[in-house]
Amino acid sequence: MSTPTLWLAAVLPAAPLLAGLLGLLLPPAPHHDRASARRSAVALGVAGAAVSLLAALALLVRVDAPVEASTTWIDLGGLRVTLGLRLDGVAVLVATAVTAVALAVQVYSIGYLRRGPHDDVDVDHRYPPYAAQLSLFTAAMLTVVVSGDLIMLLVGWEVMGVCSYLLIAHDRRLPEAPGAAVQAFLVTRVGDVGFLLGIALLGVGAGSFRIADVLAYDYGTGTLTAACLLLLAGVAGKSAQFPLHTWLPEAMAGPTPVSALIHAATMVAAGVYAVARLFPLFERAPAALAVLGVLAAITMLLGAFAATAQDDIKRVLAWSTVSQIGYMTGALAVGAPAAALFHLLTHAAFKALLFLAAGAVIHAVGTTLMSRMGGLRSAMPVTFWCTVVGLGALVGVPPLSGFWSKDGVLAAAEAVALDGAGPTAAWVGWLVWLAGLAGVAVTAWYATRLLLRTFLGATRTPLLRPHDPPALLRWPVLLLTVPAALLGLAAFAPWFADRLRVPGDDTGEAAELVHLAPNLILPFLLLLAGAGVAWAGWRRDPAADPARFLGPLRPVFARAFRLDDVQHTLVVRPAGALARVVRTGDELGVDGLVEGSGRAAVEVGGGLAALHRAALPRAAAGVLAGALLIGLAVALIGVTS
Repeated sequence: MSTPTLWLAAVLPAAPLLAGLLGLLLPPAPHHDRASARRSAVALGVAGAAVSLLAALALLVRVDAPVEASTTWIDLGGLRVTLGLRLDGVAVLVATAVTAVALAVQVYSIGYLRRGPHDDVDVDHRYPPYAAQLSLFTAAMLTVVVSGDLIMLLVGWEVMGVCSYLLIAHDRRLPEAPGAAVQAFLVTRVGDVGFLLGIALLGVGAGSFRIADVLAYDYGTGTLTAACLLLLAGVAGKSAQFPLHTWLPEAMAGPTPVSALIHAATMVAAGVYAVARLFPLFERAPAALAVLGVLAAITMLLGAFAATAQDDIKRVLAWSTVSQIGYMTGALAVGAPAAALFHLLTHAAFKALLFLAAGAVIHAVGTTLMSRMGGLRSAMPVTFWCTVVGLGALVGVPPLSGFWSKDGVLAAAEAVALDGAGPTAAWVGWLVWLAGLAGVAVTAWYATRLLLRTFLGATRTPLLRPHDPPALLRWPVLLLTVPAALLGLAAFAPWFADRLRVPGDDTGEAAELVHLAPNLILPFLLLLAGAGVAWAGWRRDPAADPARFLGPLRPVFARAFRLDDVQHTLVVRPAGALARVVRTGDELGVDGLVEGSGRAAVEVGGGLAALHRAALPRAAAGVLAGALLIGLAVALIGVTS
C-alpha cells in the first residue's frame, strides 16, 4: 500500500475518533455559557465526519484493487494478532456511505436538538457528549470496514454496541429510553458471544487473526461450519435478524438522527458487511448459508408484516429496516454478495433520507404518531416530496435506487431456485425468492399507508402550524434525496460493479450486477398490488386507518407475532428466576456463612468483654473489702492490747 493511500485509510477512522475523544474531553462550561461548549462540540463532530468523507472520496478514486498493510502486534507461540488496514472496492464504497450519512446526521442534529419546544433547557449541556458519541460510533464502524485483522474488527464491533447504548438512552426525559438501551445492549451481546467464539475458532485454526491468513487457510468442514454459524449469531444480533431482532424497534426511543445512523450506516450494516468480508469462508460452509437463508426469509416477512400495523412513524421505518436487512442476508445466502452490498448501499441512502424526513415531521408536529398527523403535504411540500422519493426507493419504483438493488436480490435468488447455481441448494433459493416477492407487496402496502396517513387527507388533530424544517434540517434531507433517487443507476458503470467484488470472488457475478434483474414484471406487479390495496382502502374512508382491514391480525402484527413476549417468557423470566435463586443462595449460603461467623465473633467478643468489664469491679471490691478487713483486724488488735 502506497504511503498516501495508507495515510488516507488511517484517516478514515482516525478523524471521527479524534473528534469523539476531544469532544468527551471538553471541559464542562459554566451554566451561563453552555452554548459555547455546544458550538465547540458541533465544530468537532462536523469536522471529524467531513475529513473522513473527504478521505473516503479520495480513496474511491485511488483504490481499484485490494491493498493491505499490517504489522504484528502480538505473537503468542505462533498465534499472531496484527495491526493493519485492508482496503478493496467494497470497503471504500461502504466507507463512503458511512461517512456521508454520518456527516448528514451531524449537521442535521445541530437543528434537531436545538433548544426549543421540542427539547429541554438542558440541551446545551447534553449536546457535547451526544456529538462525541456520534463521532465514536462512526469511527467504530469505519474500524470494522477497514480492519485487516479480526481482533481489530471485533474492537470496532464492540465499541459500536457501547455507543448505541449511550445514544439510545440519550433523552433522559423518555421513561422508555433506559430500558430500550439496556435491551439493545444485552440482545446484541448475546449474539456477540457467538461472534467472539467464531473469531477464536478461525484465528486459532489459522494461527493468525489476519483476515488474509484466515481466508487462505484450509479449515476442516466441521470447524469451518461451526465457526460460520457462530459468526452468524453475532450477525443476527448486530443486524437485527430473527431471532435477535427485537431490540431494533425499541431503539426508536433514541433521537431520530441516531436512528438514521444506526439503520443506514452503522450497526445493522455491520453484520452484512462482516459476512461479505468473509464470504469465501461461507462459500465453503453451505450449511451455514442455508441457515442464513432460512433466517433471512423469516426476517424479511416478519419485519414487513410488523410494519403494517404500527402507528409510530419511526417504528414503521424500524421494522422496515429489519425486513430490508433480510433481503441483504438473503442475497448472501444464495451466493450473491455483490447484490447484497448493492442493496446495502442504496438502503443506506433511502433509509437515512426517510428517517431524517420523519424527524422533520416530528420536529414540526411534536409527535411520532401517524394517527395525530395527516394533511401535511401542503404545509411541508419539500418534506413530502423527499419522503415520496425515499418510499419509492424503498418499495422499488423504477428507476429509483431500490428498484435496481432489490430486484437484483430477487433475480439472484430466482437463478439459484431455477438453476441450482451457487454455493447453496435450490430450496434455499426458492425460500428467499418467494419470501422476497411476498415482501415486495407488503412493503408497498405499508409504505403507501405511511404516506397517506402522514401527508394526505385531513388533519386529525390541531397542530402547531407545521412547516418545512429550517435549513440545517432541510439540506441534509435534500442532499440524501439525490443518491436515494439515482444511486441505482451506478450499476451500469463498470467501475462501480468491479468495486463490489468481494475478496476471493472470481465468479464474475459483481461485473454482471446490472444483469441480475432480467425479469422485473412480477415484482413490479406485486408492488402495484400492495400499493393499490392500501390506496383503495384509504379512498373508501380517508379518515380511517387502512390497517383496520387487517382485522384480528392487526394486534398480532403490531406486536410482531408477540415474539418479544415469547423471548420474555422463555429467556428473561427463567433468567430472572435463576438470578433470584442464586441471590437467595448467596444470601443464605455465602453471605450467611460470612455474616454468621462475623456475628458469632462479635457475640463471643461481647461475652468476653462483659466478663472483663464485670471482673474489674469485683476485683476492686475484693481489694477494698480485704483492705477493710485488714484495717478492722489491726484496729481490734490494737484495742485489745
